[in-house]
Amino acid sequence: MDLILKGIVTGFILSIMVGPVFFVLLETSIRKGIKAAIAFDLGVIFNDIVYIAIAFVFYNQVEQLSSGDDNSVLRLIGGVVFLGYGIFSFFKEVHSMEVHEEEMASRTVKDYWLLALKGFLLNLANPMVIFYWFSVMTLGAKDAAEGGSYTTMLIFISSILLTFFSIDLLKIIGAKSLRPLVTDRLLKGLQRLIGIVFLVFGIVLVSQGIIGLTK
Repeated sequence: MDLILKGIVTGFILSIMVGPVFFVLLETSIRKGIKAAIAFDLGVIFNDIVYIAIAFVFYNQVEQLSSGDDNSVLRLIGGVVFLGYGIFSFFKEVHSMEVHEEEMASRTVKDYWLLALKGFLLNLANPMVIFYWFSVMTLGAKDAAEGGSYTTMLIFISSILLTFFSIDLLKIIGAKSLRPLVTDRLLKGLQRLIGIVFLVFGIVLVSQGIIGLTK
């Protein structure tokens, strides 16, 4: 029970961390609806699971990566991707709410898969994700060693992901409930904000990568 509670607390802390994906999730819920936002979020969660598996299987390698020169390379690559997406988002043409209603009515299964892929790739581009999951895995490994079984690790990680996804659902539903209050002007401002957030994160990651490589 203590392990589950620790997982819930950890999942809650991770879920309230405001990052680039957070703004895209809210924007997707407002513009494209709850189903679209859930598809996007499932892509993010699936990428988290991939990172968890990498951190679990290649524990020693990830530990070296988190403190080595490759860390700087990953930050540089992720920063460039974020900069590209930020520029695209900032200058992207924003359609009216009426157009979004038509898009929702005509959306296909392929569209939801593409949204999930978008969530997967945006989360993949953020090198900080693998580093914080490595930290979480380190904490879980200690509990697994004490419990004598890696079943405790599975319980811990499952509790985190379930909490993470549950709170994301609340974000999605909350954002969707605000949709009647959203105007085209506000939508345009939100799109610009997302672009700025990605640009800022991109600049920070690129700067960290360059500094790390020049040391």
